[in-house]
Amino acid sequence: MSSLSVLEAKLEAESKVFQQLQKDLSAAIESRQRLDSQQQENEMVSKEFEHLDDDAGIFKLIGPVLVKQDKAEATTNVKNRLDLINKEIERVEKQLQDLTAKSEKKKADITRLQMEYQQAATKA
Repeated sequence: MSSLSVLEAKLEAESKVFQQLQKDLSAAIESRQRLDSQQQENEMVSKEFEHLDDDAGIFKLIGPVLVKQDKAEATTNVKNRLDLINKEIERVEKQLQDLTAKSEKKKADITRLQMEYQQAATKA
């Protein structure tokens, strides 16, 4: 097998890995956006709870049924949900950083292989 075909095979393999990294990165970005939306929604609910009286009626949708909840329980649930969302955002942020770094490295590898391929093709 000539060095040109070996470089071509390496380049193709690296390109496939890069494409998969890009798909993973895209999925992580979508996840981050979804978490941002959930965080904003829950923060808005938390702010609304601050304006309510302690004896205000708060209802939670469980399936097709609205169930009454006391304010303390509802506030605790929203606070816990926000904590969970914030931890998940941190996890996804780390994943995004990792995938971005891997993607940049793979991009550099592909560029290097392309240059080697062009030099080998010129010599052949």
